[in-house]
Amino acid sequence: MAAAVCLQNVHKVYNGVPVVNDLSLSIEAGEVFGLLGPNGAGKSTTIRMVTTLTRPSQGDIVVAGYDVNRQQLEVRRQIGVVLQQTSVDGDLTVWENMEFHGRMHHIPTAQRRRSIDTWLEYVELQDRRDDKVKTLSGGMKRRLQIARALLHNPKILFLDEPTVGLDPQTRRRLWEIIQRLNQQGMTMLLTTHYMDEVEYLCNRIGVMDQGKLIELGTLDQLRQRHGQGIIMTQRDDRWDYQFFPTLEAANAHLDQQPDKTGMMVRPSNLEDIFVELTGRNLD
Repeated sequence: MAAAVCLQNVHKVYNGVPVVNDLSLSIEAGEVFGLLGPNGAGKSTTIRMVTTLTRPSQGDIVVAGYDVNRQQLEVRRQIGVVLQQTSVDGDLTVWENMEFHGRMHHIPTAQRRRSIDTWLEYVELQDRRDDKVKTLSGGMKRRLQIARALLHNPKILFLDEPTVGLDPQTRRRLWEIIQRLNQQGMTMLLTTHYMDEVEYLCNRIGVMDQGKLIELGTLDQLRQRHGQGIIMTQRDDRWDYQFFPTLEAANAHLDQQPDKTGMMVRPSNLEDIFVELTGRNLD
């Protein structure tokens, strides 16, 4: 089966500065792929390239079987996009935002009206259909963005930090929506600054830094490569982290220490690996 998204040797240069540097990556149909990286790593630029919002300086990108440079209209018909910035019109009602989007995609009237009802019910906004968007909470606006992105029945959904700025309960509701969509076969590319979001939702993870892909795999694969156990040692006002192949190996090393003051063992997690790779926290 062909990959849903395929990037080969992709570069993006702004004003002589490389933002994405020789990026090659494939996302399989039906998976939720998490793309991580510190600010300025090139994640959002990558999203903009695969969604036809900006052209790569060099390299090939194929989305749902279509080339993003030569077949932009076909690509746009196959994808839904939820950007970090709120992009729904606050002066229109919930229904009017959906109706406008459906008309832009030339969805026939009867099908459009059915789809609007279906997706508003799916994201639990049916009872707010006649309310102006500016009266909605941040979480409701994000759910509306997801419903709008799904209105034309795309094959692939791109989510650029979809839960940023939302309270934990609202984030969890969005996670449930994303999980349900994936269980129905939707392919997704997700960027986020929340490690728990990636651990909960994503099948595979890619880590970018300075425009390059520096790590790729499932969480289990990443933990096996970098270490499944960690010893934390307090040094004044900071902690040092030492990776071990297994939790048992970390415990054995701790047992050998004559002075265990300020030391503790725990399983490694995605944030530990991210900091090990990039040298800094995600935010």
